[in-house]
Amino acid sequence: MFYYIEGVISHKESGLAVVDAGGVGYACNTSLNTLSQLEKGARARLYTYVHIREDVLDIYGFMTREELNCFKMLISISGVGPKAAVSILSTVTPSQLAMAVITDDEKALTRAQGIGKKIAQRIILELKDKMKKEQLQAASTEGFTGVDVSLQSNASEATAALGVLGYSQQEAAYALKGIDTESMPVEEVIRLALKNLAGGKL
Repeated sequence: MFYYIEGVISHKESGLAVVDAGGVGYACNTSLNTLSQLEKGARARLYTYVHIREDVLDIYGFMTREELNCFKMLISISGVGPKAAVSILSTVTPSQLAMAVITDDEKALTRAQGIGKKIAQRIILELKDKMKKEQLQAASTEGFTGVDVSLQSNASEATAALGVLGYSQQEAAYALKGIDTESMPVEEVIRLALKNLAGGKL
């Protein structure tokens, strides 16, 4: 329904930001990570997802496409609703979520309110399956991207993680160019790649 809402932040409280756009105040449910970047009275753009249940329409808004993509992926998992997804994204950033999946770090997810061990395991299992598919796709397009994405490489894991965050193989390949992927931890590779993407290097 809405790709994003842009306007002045007229009100903010725990889990909620109100964006005044065109004289209408849009109440957007959001994560603590997004709230921490918003200032009352300042302009902001929130990438949105509209959740409709029975006769209630809820808007969820996030500062970045990565966070919105993570939210969408989380709510696609059985047992994870919008509130649980927001709780997770209030505890970890998108890159930290990707790393939790890569390293089987259940504790990173169970720190979120309302997320137990079984749900954390399910999230990791399902997102890891998606990442494996991304790795296979990356391997099949190695000749096109020019990036070494052998299944055991940091480049492969970073490409898969970026895929989980909603980036295409081509976007991931360009984001990784110039990064010495094998000389640093994969978490740092992902962080630098996201920085490249945010900086518009593509």
